[in-house]
Amino acid sequence: MDHQDLKYQRASSRVAVLKKFYSRLGSFLLFGLLFLGLNYYTNRLQSPWFLWIVGFWGFSIAIDAFKIFGTDFLFGKNWEERKIKEEMNKEDNNRPHGYNYGK
Repeated sequence: MDHQDLKYQRASSRVAVLKKFYSRLGSFLLFGLLFLGLNYYTNRLQSPWFLWIVGFWGFSIAIDAFKIFGTDFLFGKNWEERKIKEEMNKEDNNRPHGYNYGK
């Protein structure tokens, strides 16, 4: 097996994991709304039992997200550099033509 095949297998495996995660996330959102509606229909949220289900399920989704994305999920190693470049691009795009900002 050459390097390209190994690379393809790793990428394919990663995509499968991401697909499973996003599928679970979609199910979580769909069923969370369903449980919310059911709870509202049965007792007008006087006893919000759906929060227990959504809370524990959401916690398991958060653990999966941390396993998949690691610490790069929110403020990872490249986050600061990405944000700096993004802010620089915003400044370039929003600056009127011919204005030098004090130069």
